[in-house]
Amino acid sequence: MSDNNELGILARRKIEAEIIKPIYEILVREIGKVRAQAVIGEAIEQAAIDAGQHFARQEPNGADVKSFIALQYLWEKDNALDVKVIDADEQQYNYNVTRCRYAEMYHEMGLGEIGHLLSCARDEKFIVGYAPDVELTRTTTIMQGGACCDFRYRSTKDKA
Repeated sequence: MSDNNELGILARRKIEAEIIKPIYEILVREIGKVRAQAVIGEAIEQAAIDAGQHFARQEPNGADVKSFIALQYLWEKDNALDVKVIDADEQQYNYNVTRCRYAEMYHEMGLGEIGHLLSCARDEKFIVGYAPDVELTRTTTIMQGGACCDFRYRSTKDKA
């Protein structure tokens, strides 16, 4: 499924952030930081669900943990993440991100205060759209000051 010419997620997020930044700045000026972040967050969460559904429709055997693992190259492309995989099978995908170029990029762009909305908040919503019977648990992110991002995906569907 990998296409070397396919735009990685890091490159997509940079393009999106360049568009969102001036919109966010105007929203902050017009309606305040709290409301501006709520608006941006709501829009991005819905976009993440829609993206998950789009990717799921492309899975000939249905979307599940295993097919999700196969998509990870998109998020890792361009050395975007340093990942240490803990478990990867049909029921779970557990890994830690020890370096996140997404976080670095948002901070460099002056968007560190909403980087979690632009990237991290998408993860839980993407999986909702992609495979609703897979849940994500994460307790820390680099974007919000953690030493790593701890991703724990687990199928809630009983094995047949």
